[in-house]
Amino acid sequence: MPQYAVIIHSPAPADPMDLTPDYLALLERYPAQVTELGGAIVAGFALQPSTTATSIRGDVITDGPFTEAKEVVAGFFVLEAPDLDVALAIARLNPACLDGGVEVRPLFDAFTE
Repeated sequence: MPQYAVIIHSPAPADPMDLTPDYLALLERYPAQVTELGGAIVAGFALQPSTTATSIRGDVITDGPFTEAKEVVAGFFVLEAPDLDVALAIARLNPACLDGGVEVRPLFDAFTE
């Protein structure tokens, strides 16, 4: 089954410790919704706040993210879905869409591409 990266964008600094109980309840229901639509979450990761980032460009190492932004990458997960339309339907249900957004990108599979 094709795999997709679902990249979660949230308002900066996107600290996972700041999630509300209502938001956490939505997150708890999300895996069942994914399954109901015929998908599966393969792996998922929440990132530490953007204030903990270290950026590297060439030989320069800088504390903090690449740029100041209102939204930052807060996490990502790998989703298996029958096709892009199903992946988009699943991603649309992610609670991150309420205050930020998600980006869906097909993963490259060197063995089948």
